[in-house]
Amino acid sequence: MNWPAIWLSLRLATIVCLILLVAGVPVAYWIAFSRRRWKFLIEAVVALPLVLPPTVLGYYMLLALGPRSPLGRIAESLFSARLAFSFPGLVIASVLYSFPFAVQPMVNAFESVDRKLLDAAAVLGASRRRIFRTIILPIAKAGVITGAVLSFAHTIGEFGVVLMVGGNIPGVTQTISIAIYDEVQALDYALAARTSALLLIFSFVTLAFVYALNRRSHIWWQGARNA
Repeated sequence: MNWPAIWLSLRLATIVCLILLVAGVPVAYWIAFSRRRWKFLIEAVVALPLVLPPTVLGYYMLLALGPRSPLGRIAESLFSARLAFSFPGLVIASVLYSFPFAVQPMVNAFESVDRKLLDAAAVLGASRRRIFRTIILPIAKAGVITGAVLSFAHTIGEFGVVLMVGGNIPGVTQTISIAIYDEVQALDYALAARTSALLLIFSFVTLAFVYALNRRSHIWWQGARNA
């Protein structure tokens, strides 16, 4: 088993998940409650990685993070580090690629909140921040957790974007999906089978957790509405 690749994937997924929790919640909240007519453009941008081929997204990310790009020059001058073919570059690319997997469940959860509760709280003098903290977030927490879990699992299984932006550097940018590819290329099918089985079990457990969480949240919400 390629443990360095496994630990690197777990580290990458954890960092991406935390970033998406911080960045995804405000974006999802805005999409769910904004009345702007051009909101559909933001929704399209957020959902773009769902339909864009990973190699295409990876190509543009490679151009954006390359040493000749403005972002690459800033990283080189301030931190004496390159973004392309490095772990920080993987983080940036993975955040963009997994963004819709985090935001979409959060948007659905925020949109399911009964507006009457929000109107009643506003009439009673509660601020928007307090309404979000005490009403919206507790009700929508299952969707927020689902978004975080899906973004974590999606990052674990990334291949195209990771390979385009990070390459295949063992211990630096080689993730578990790339390790499986290398094992197959080396005709080591036994090791590839064990690593693939690990990913299969992980994916099943993740999806089972998400569906169980959503089912429990739905049952609780129906009970609260009927009470």
